[in-house]
Amino acid sequence: MIEKIQAADAPPPGGPYSPGARFGNLLFIAGQGPFDASGNRVGETFEDQVRATLDNLERIANAAGTSLKNAVRIGAFLSTLNYFDQFNEVIADYVTEPYPARTTVPVDLRGMDVEIDAIVAIPDGA
Repeated sequence: MIEKIQAADAPPPGGPYSPGARFGNLLFIAGQGPFDASGNRVGETFEDQVRATLDNLERIANAAGTSLKNAVRIGAFLSTLNYFDQFNEVIADYVTEPYPARTTVPVDLRGMDVEIDAIVAIPDGA
């Protein structure tokens, strides 16, 4: 069965979807952006936005008993690929080898420069 995962310290969903959906030992985390738990946008710089976004993914992963260190796939959506190198520098603080598979796509984002989703493995017993 599918289990909804939501973290109290992560922003609420902006529509009819679950922030995280656990199926077996996999956690599918919906796209997150640079928002606080009340849904207010945070982060003045691109780096600040990426860190806030990754922190939201980490909170949801933690609520399921796992961490982004166990990510098997990450989808990164950037307002411009001019941020690609900077994104690589920041995300290196959140993932470990073997690095997750990743797709990075430039998209037209409203009011932010980054959105990230992930698929994360959940350790046995969590």
